[in-house]
Amino acid sequence: MFQNKTLLITGGTGTFGNAVLRRFLETDIAEIRVFSRDEKKQDDMRKEYANSKLKFYIGDVRNADSVRDAMGGVDYVFHAAALKQVPSCEFFPVEALRTNALGTHNVLTQATAAGVSRVIVLSTDKAVYPINAMGISKAMMEKVAVAQSRVSGERTVINVTRYGNVMASRGSVIPLFLKYLQDGRPLTVTDPNMTRFMMSIDDAVDLVLYAFTNGNPGDTFVQKAPSATIETLALSLKKLMNSDVPVTIIGTRHGEKLYESLLTREELAVAEDLGGYYRVPADNRDLNYAAYFSEGCEEVSLKEDYNSHNIPLLDVDSMCELLMTLECVQKAMNGERVEL
Repeated sequence: MFQNKTLLITGGTGTFGNAVLRRFLETDIAEIRVFSRDEKKQDDMRKEYANSKLKFYIGDVRNADSVRDAMGGVDYVFHAAALKQVPSCEFFPVEALRTNALGTHNVLTQATAAGVSRVIVLSTDKAVYPINAMGISKAMMEKVAVAQSRVSGERTVINVTRYGNVMASRGSVIPLFLKYLQDGRPLTVTDPNMTRFMMSIDDAVDLVLYAFTNGNPGDTFVQKAPSATIETLALSLKKLMNSDVPVTIIGTRHGEKLYESLLTREELAVAEDLGGYYRVPADNRDLNYAAYFSEGCEEVSLKEDYNSHNIPLLDVDSMCELLMTLECVQKAMNGERVEL
């Protein structure tokens, strides 16, 4: 599907972008363009991969002109650029909106104008029933994507993928816990009963590719992921690292949820179960406000949302098996220092 095609990855120097490069650089793809703001990360990536198929574009999704300059001749776009740290988005919510919502609008309108065939927009479980600025900005991003899909239709097919916690991604808790364990420091847990979905970065790439090959305009895709409590995660890492450091409970931080949802109950009522994935079709109803007051859906009333609390939870042994598939955990177990 990617033979002789050009792929653009926004925010391409991050964890997801690196995973895509490892997956595709040695295939028959023609070119992969990395679009991001950080010239140092781009230079590091250029030296690491040293591949003529890899091209770099300095720019910001907030700037439509720089997006347009990178979009010419592109066949497909994976839109991963985002502000994703909950605390920083809480303090600077307008910045989150500018990047996550308005930046996405720039990417999608420029992709449509350039005749791009398909765009996959990467979202998060925090966009479902959002309570923090990051989640709200990502929820708006999803609305922007679905709205633009109504305009672009089959000419530029736009899909959304929603992730749970991508294990060992940049800024996530697993590398931090590993570093604490190596330093002999206590593991700080906000709430031991807090649950999160657990996905590997390869799962994240697989989800994008599944959406790419199966999506209709405006569809949202979710992978069925396992879930675990934060306490189970901490105890599992302690077990793997043969550590007896204490686990300190510090209390829930501002903007944190006890559990995360991947689908609302309204979405679950219309979702198509595809085995390992759910597909949620776009809501393409018109602006008929009279029907809003006179029509409902009984099925929605019978559904729960799909969240990290209402599915079977991993125990310590199962969590250990999952963690041992991660490169950073393997290196830490072999004595290599963890870099954040």
